[in-house]
Amino acid sequence: MIEIQTKYFGSISLDRGLVVEFPAGLPGFQRERTFLAIEHPRTAPLVMLQSVATPHLCFLALPVRAVDPSYQLQISGEDRAVLGLDETSDTAIGAEVAALALVAVRHDGQITVNLMSPVVVNRANRRAVQAVRWDGVYSHQHPVALAPMETGARERTCS
Repeated sequence: MIEIQTKYFGSISLDRGLVVEFPAGLPGFQRERTFLAIEHPRTAPLVMLQSVATPHLCFLALPVRAVDPSYQLQISGEDRAVLGLDETSDTAIGAEVAALALVAVRHDGQITVNLMSPVVVNRANRRAVQAVRWDGVYSHQHPVALAPMETGARERTCS
């Protein structure tokens, strides 16, 4: 167990196995490579990505399927390599990978998510990347209107 200090959650003791590693960092935060994915039933489906190294850095995220149930994941060969995924496998959101959309709150109060560049997590090795799509299918400022999930069918995110 390790203990980290956070601005929003105080002191947290965590099992190293619950940490998500970004081998290449995040765009704009290349030095931030280790995050804890915090999920709480009271705030579901919201996921907080708390930096292990920087107490005041915490990103809000939502499972992409909570925003768009028909979301189609696309991962480049380079990102697959970073994640440790087989290039020939069909990488769909589910048992092998989780996909999270980072949340932004605009100055006017509108909440949007980045579906153009979701955070993709390999569930087996806990490696993650922000997988940028260049095809223009999804927006980096997609307005949030959470899609209703089937009763009892809560999507597993990073666990």
